[in-house]
Amino acid sequence: MSFDFNKLKEVNELDFEQVAIWPKEIKILVGAVCAAVVAGICYYAIISSKLPLLEKAQEDEIELRQTFEAKYRVAVNLSAYEEQLERMRNDFSSMLKSLPTSNETPGLLDDVTYVGTDAGLSFKLLNWQQEIPKEFYTELPIQIEVSGSYHEFGEFSSKVANLPRIVTLHDFDIKVKQGELTMRMQAKTYRAETTGVQQE
Repeated sequence: MSFDFNKLKEVNELDFEQVAIWPKEIKILVGAVCAAVVAGICYYAIISSKLPLLEKAQEDEIELRQTFEAKYRVAVNLSAYEEQLERMRNDFSSMLKSLPTSNETPGLLDDVTYVGTDAGLSFKLLNWQQEIPKEFYTELPIQIEVSGSYHEFGEFSSKVANLPRIVTLHDFDIKVKQGELTMRMQAKTYRAETTGVQQE
């Protein structure tokens, strides 16, 4: 079926009351123009106002996909996460048992004194300082001043690290005083303040 462009010249001579007998070329042209007009009206009247909603929906889809993927990874590894959580609970419980209770803190001075004298040190100062409250625990500092040799200082530090309750050593300052070595330091222990946590 050929398209005769010469027929388009007859547009000005057409009678709108006799559309049925128009040449097919004119009908095709008029149909195409009508379709374009309807498409333009539909786009500007209906579609264009919906485009921002489409863009927002596409952005939401990306975000939801990412959320889904993250949750899917968690779901797939749920058993591993549960095992890890149980290990962390056990570790936390074990560490909590290493913190002294209120009843045990006075005895820590005796423990520190014992390991110090056992290492050969002479104590010049051993005093509790002001407690420092933290979010989940209370810091209990102890000011210490001892005299002895480097070897004895090292042995003392090693024995403090092996105490059954957690004691850490900080702010070392070693000086020679009257021909002997003197070491000042701060020891810290910690008391748990976590609500509802009980030490066994």
